[in-house]
Amino acid sequence: MTTQTYDKPLPIIDELSKPFWDHALEHRLSVQACTHCRHLQFPPSPVCPKCLSDEQEWLVVSGHATLLSWVKFHRAYWDGFMQDIPYDACLVQLKEGPIMVSNFSGPTPANVHIGMPLKVTFEHVTPEVALSRFTPA
Repeated sequence: MTTQTYDKPLPIIDELSKPFWDHALEHRLSVQACTHCRHLQFPPSPVCPKCLSDEQEWLVVSGHATLLSWVKFHRAYWDGFMQDIPYDACLVQLKEGPIMVSNFSGPTPANVHIGMPLKVTFEHVTPEVALSRFTPA
């Protein structure tokens, strides 16, 4: 469901990140892959941090992840989060290796713990943006 009045910060979609956001709109999680050494990375970069090649492509990944950490915010750093206090942010490692900062889909999962298996879901917040969230697998 698309929310017409989304008042939280939105990503700046530029030439480098546009493929990620295009995939997200289609409910596909993707990371950047070096076509030279096959290193996977997120967030995107104009060059591979491993071999410095500027030949990058986007690879759709499984969407499976492991919870590395999470935090519960009790302060709204942006006005749009006031109604959500307290809210969570989580750090997840994708099955394919890259690490992402995200949020849980809905409230903090029951029995949340480091190492918890997660899977990606998507929330359409504007017609141009679907945000990846994580839920217990």
